Amino acid sequence: MKNSSTFRGQSWDAAAYAATGRFVADLAVGVVELLAPQPGEAILDLGYGDGALTERIAALGARMTGADASAAMVAAARARGLNVHEVSATAMGFNGEFDAVFSNAALHWMPDAEAVLAAVQRALKPGGRFVAEMGGMGNIAAIRVALQAVLAKFGIDAETVAASFYPSPAHYRRLLEGAGFSLRSIELIPRPTPLPAGMVEWLNTFRNGVLDLLAPQDRARAVAETVELLRPVLCDADGNWTADYVRLRFSVVRG
Repeated sequence: MKNSSTFRGQSWDAAAYAATGRFVADLAVGVVELLAPQPGEAILDLGYGDGALTERIAALGARMTGADASAAMVAAARARGLNVHEVSATAMGFNGEFDAVFSNAALHWMPDAEAVLAAVQRALKPGGRFVAEMGGMGNIAAIRVALQAVLAKFGIDAETVAASFYPSPAHYRRLLEGAGFSLRSIELIPRPTPLPAGMVEWLNTFRNGVLDLLAPQDRARAVAETVELLRPVLCDADGNWTADYVRLRFSVVRG
């Protein structure tokens, strides 16, 4: 069990992510269209997860490189034959190498946004584009409130430990412009998302880092209590769960 005073962020299990979180890549059609990858372009996929979406973009003819800090995800992506690096966004050493940087459902796991944007700026060629989608203001609000209430009983501040970053469009626009990017578009997109595997599996996959702080019996109790709090608002009469996702999607150009 991790020490809650030092651990921050999320722990990833590649197999659980593939089984429970495949919708993350499946719902990325809009942001990939915004990226509009071209054959032969050099594109960096930042926070690529298990590489499923990276693989799809590569099939369109782009020359893909991946950067992700999770050893488990790196192994999963390499098993697909992808060119990936195990490195945090803030430690990337790329310098003017890419026509575009792409990121889907990853930037909200990187709370040091200014350092991340500086690294992205360095990685791009002059005039290169940065296209991404991430959790935005209001993302999984009900789930976060329920977890906060339940885990407080165990002395855990779930929001602080999760270290997620869900900015408003105005906030993130300031960060992008401060990093030297020229804005093309930015929008907040409510996206209620069905969870075929259910809320228990979602919590164990996407809030694993927080729940790992608990002993096994306490974890089971906390998950059960959280699910019951959420049932009236996120589960329909037939037992189908929907997560209250809100996405922030943007496209910018390096100045």
